[in-house]
Amino acid sequence: MPSITINGTPCSFTPGQTILQVANAAGIDIPQYCYHDGLSIVASCRICLAEVWAPNPKTGQVEPQMGGKLQPTCQTPAAEGMVVYTDSPKAVANQKAVMEYLLINHPLDCPVCDQAGECLLQDYSYEYGRGVSRFEEQKVKQPKKDLGPHVLLYSDRCIMCTRCVRFTREVTGTGELMVAGRGNKEEIDVFPGVPLDNDLSANVIDLCPVGALLDKDFLFSQRVWFLKSTPSIDPLTASGDNIFIEHNQGQVYRIKPRTNPAANRWWITDEVRYGWKFVHGDHRLASPMVRQYGTLVGCDYARAYEAAVEGLQKAAAGGKKVALLVSPMIACEEAYLLASLVKAIDPEAVLGVGPVPVRGRDRIYPEGADESHPRSFKMYAEKAPNARGVRRVLASFGPVLEYADVLRTLGAGSGRSDAGAVLVTGNYPDAAWAGDELTGALAGKFVVLIDTLTSAAMGEADVVLPSATWAEKDGTFESARGHLQAFERAIPPVGLAKSEGQIALDLRAELDRAPARVSGADLMVVNTTPGQVAAAVEVAPPRSKAYAAAAVRAEMASRPGLDVFSTGVRTPEQPTAARTDMPIVAL
Repeated sequence: MPSITINGTPCSFTPGQTILQVANAAGIDIPQYCYHDGLSIVASCRICLAEVWAPNPKTGQVEPQMGGKLQPTCQTPAAEGMVVYTDSPKAVANQKAVMEYLLINHPLDCPVCDQAGECLLQDYSYEYGRGVSRFEEQKVKQPKKDLGPHVLLYSDRCIMCTRCVRFTREVTGTGELMVAGRGNKEEIDVFPGVPLDNDLSANVIDLCPVGALLDKDFLFSQRVWFLKSTPSIDPLTASGDNIFIEHNQGQVYRIKPRTNPAANRWWITDEVRYGWKFVHGDHRLASPMVRQYGTLVGCDYARAYEAAVEGLQKAAAGGKKVALLVSPMIACEEAYLLASLVKAIDPEAVLGVGPVPVRGRDRIYPEGADESHPRSFKMYAEKAPNARGVRRVLASFGPVLEYADVLRTLGAGSGRSDAGAVLVTGNYPDAAWAGDELTGALAGKFVVLIDTLTSAAMGEADVVLPSATWAEKDGTFESARGHLQAFERAIPPVGLAKSEGQIALDLRAELDRAPARVSGADLMVVNTTPGQVAAAVEVAPPRSKAYAAAAVRAEMASRPGLDVFSTGVRTPEQPTAARTDMPIVAL
């Protein structure tokens, strides 16, 4: 492969790459503001200028190009034998000059800026800027602007890199943003009456290298250096978008895109970015419940598990079938454990997929672009992250029914059904997922409901078990593109909620010990009302192993049809350790 030398480091490259792209791929730091892999190259910020030497085609000697004039590395194609210097006195002087120019009218409001801690202006000012300012005149003040439902613009912080403008023109094709004015009065703006309100609008917040474009939802809520980032997958749609969950002390604060050229590239939709609020919603189920005298009452897990297993076994022993309705919102590993549990209770159990929400139509941005284009972005109308993964897993146990077929099997409309018990999983972000058809089909049957939010299905449930959201567990989703992608747990579950995988393991442990209960050898008496009138109950908490998605995947891979889970699952890359350029002195 051809190669060039950047600051003394040899780097191989692919023909067509620019010098900056080669440096980024090799991990060589070159300051850059206006350049982004997903946008056109304008070379407007000028901080990436470098001295470029190249072989003279006549003499073969390496000579400075353009008579020694600095060239933008983001726009200059790499060529065999080039020698590039971004640390020469001339290049360093340009970097200091550019930083001084950018800071002339920039306000000194880092202590109150949301971008502080992840701001390239701060970083480059420290690495490449001057220690003092020579500007003594009055700074130019620009207004603050409300650009749309999600984005605020602090114009006086803008460095005019135009990333946001290029994004709305080249990626979304909506063109809401423009550059208005000239000179030091130049500013980003929208056309009057046309807000920044497309499906990908908040990506301009991530693109902004300074604190000019800010997220209304995140504004003044948390300092970024307190946040922990956990790699995850879009839990709301079939796109399989790669994301980071940014959280602190068990609280999610924001969702950011994670670059994956095979999935979402560099972007995510506003729907995914702001759709996590149900994780900390007021309608979360926080403790198990059982139906007692027609009313759901709170209880401990031991009692709930005992009631659930007893009801499911009773239906199977009475000649009725047990049905499993698996939500397309849960992980593949959890679907496997639930199907294993139900098949252990009733080998002839009915397996089906829960409702798969679809809203609108698939859209490709920019409008009219080809899906295979390297800069296009597809937004899926299917609002379930793992319908294909659930079908794949359930199919290894036998026939899989779609939601409409499950309803007919449960007797919806006819009232006749061979099913006597149903295990239902929800985990939808919207509590309205259980419609009248489902509640009608569940009527008259023993129902175990595993869900995150209160819903209409609780009206027919005999046992309710609170489950964890995707942010509170690990697992694997299969996207509409057929990618199997693993995600990690970010925060602990709310209240007493458990993942569906852990609930399935606990129920299996309860099932495995249920026949031996007649001896009473493993029962113990527990006082349920300490400090009050004595009341006791005999319990034997199931001794199940902890749910771990990786271990379940290894078990799944040994099953016919599921061997893809051994080698075909994409796991998040482990982050590299942060390296500080501050000297550390041992005292």
